[in-house]
Amino acid sequence: MAPKIAVLLAGCGHLDGAEVREAVLTLLALDQHGAVFQCLAPNANQHHVVNHVTGDVVEGQNRNILEEASRIARVGQCLDISQAQPDDFDALVIPGGFGVAKNHCAFAFDGPRASVRQDVSGFIKTFFDAKKPVGAICISPALVALILAEIGLQGKLTLGSGQGVKPAMDALMQDHVETKSAREVVIDNDLKLVTTPAYMFDNARLADVFIGIDRCVAEVLRMV
Repeated sequence: MAPKIAVLLAGCGHLDGAEVREAVLTLLALDQHGAVFQCLAPNANQHHVVNHVTGDVVEGQNRNILEEASRIARVGQCLDISQAQPDDFDALVIPGGFGVAKNHCAFAFDGPRASVRQDVSGFIKTFFDAKKPVGAICISPALVALILAEIGLQGKLTLGSGQGVKPAMDALMQDHVETKSAREVVIDNDLKLVTTPAYMFDNARLADVFIGIDRCVAEVLRMV
């Protein structure tokens, strides 16, 4: 049987939700490798709404994370994370985007002291408890680092060059590995954790981002 992979999304749009390119490339890579995927998201309002033309926060506007993530997953194909059963999945992959650090947790604002949504935290923890593979892309390793620190595990991961994020990873007692391009992956075989920086390199070529995501997905599936 084809492995079934949970894909956790944080909305739609790289400044306040899921990074759309990373999310779509993740689904493409999973499909090309013969995996079955299920998109998931919390049914709650995102932290704020950003105008992706100007980059400015839109005051007084709310958007729902699940509804926005469904723009990527397609109508009716994104599951409320509260209704998801971790036992139904063989692995988890988390695309990036600022929504991960704003909606799933508060890393964008509070760094290593950030809180994590309970539904998100509980879901991700079950994969580490069951020793199932986890792939984290772009800023998503920061979310994973918060959870690993909470459960007393030390992981090897990457958020790219490390500038600005390594002190936070050190504070969380995580082993940050510097990478030089979006093509690279860091593999923690003990935790079955695979990370790739993607658009942590702002000017990365789309082709390079896909190479990194495809390698990340392939390693996750190898561990299933």
